[in-house]
Amino acid sequence: MAAHEHEFDPDDNFSFGAPERDDGEDEAHDGDLEAIAWQWLLRVNPGDEDAATQQFQAFRETLGDDDAQDAVQAALESATDWRASFRVPEDERATLIDAIDTLAERFRVELDWGVEDPTDEVALAGASTHALLDTAYDQLRVAGYTLWTWDTGDDTVAGVMAPRDDDEGMRVIGHALGLDVRPGAG
Repeated sequence: MAAHEHEFDPDDNFSFGAPERDDGEDEAHDGDLEAIAWQWLLRVNPGDEDAATQQFQAFRETLGDDDAQDAVQAALESATDWRASFRVPEDERATLIDAIDTLAERFRVELDWGVEDPTDEVALAGASTHALLDTAYDQLRVAGYTLWTWDTGDDTVAGVMAPRDDDEGMRVIGHALGLDVRPGAG
């Protein structure tokens, strides 16, 4: 089943991850957290509902009853790491290239990093993480996909890939999950 068969309604207003109300009480989570996570997984696993289902089960098992924003993000990251997402130290450029290449292979996209050996840290010493993310973003866009990244709050870089025609849905779903997603290196 294709990702577009599971349409996401951007008009749904999810308060998950919303700031506290003025009366000091948290707003109730209006949207269904599992539905939001499922939509995210469908988009980062386009055309592979089996992978999305496996990752969804792993997400549910990891999350348990905790619906705190940090727990949801950690559970999604755990369920998708190196299968549909990546999070690597910012200074490990060869690992970043390996992670992005691994994810791009799912779409039969081969990236040209502009270096003779993209696994050689010495050869990559002059390349910035930002430049590598931009290189991947540009080539993935041509192939019909978008590389999405977000601020991890530490010295790592994290991201996913999704079909280019799902850009608006990715922004809305990412926001509902508390992720400030941005295309490429942002």
